[in-house]
Amino acid sequence: MIHQVTKGIKISVNTKYKGIHQRNSKIFHVFSYVIRIENTSTETVKLTDRFWKIYDTLNNIEIVSGEGVVGQTPILKPEETYTYNSGCFLESNIGAMKGFYTMINLTTFEQFKVIIPTFQLANPLLSN
Repeated sequence: MIHQVTKGIKISVNTKYKGIHQRNSKIFHVFSYVIRIENTSTETVKLTDRFWKIYDTLNNIEIVSGEGVVGQTPILKPEETYTYNSGCFLESNIGAMKGFYTMINLTTFEQFKVIIPTFQLANPLLSN
């Protein structure tokens, strides 16, 4: 599991290779990931937006951005956590993701970015 802390917000990521999927006569490698967001600060914060860069070894880069995560804009009080599952499709069997969440401090209304650490996506058979 990979961790990163920005302004008291701890992001932890765990990934899993899910196999191959065919869509429109194209083969994709499917990866899932679980992200845990933990508020270790003394302030209440709200996740408003996400920004991702998804890379694969075929030099494809996909940008994903938008409001919230999995249809939600969670509010985290101090010591609270929010966990969600998501996934991606890559043309190659190795890749990586990185990005950030935009959050707002609900006491000061300061908007800030929380770094999502770069994490690897790889078919575990490649490590043998």
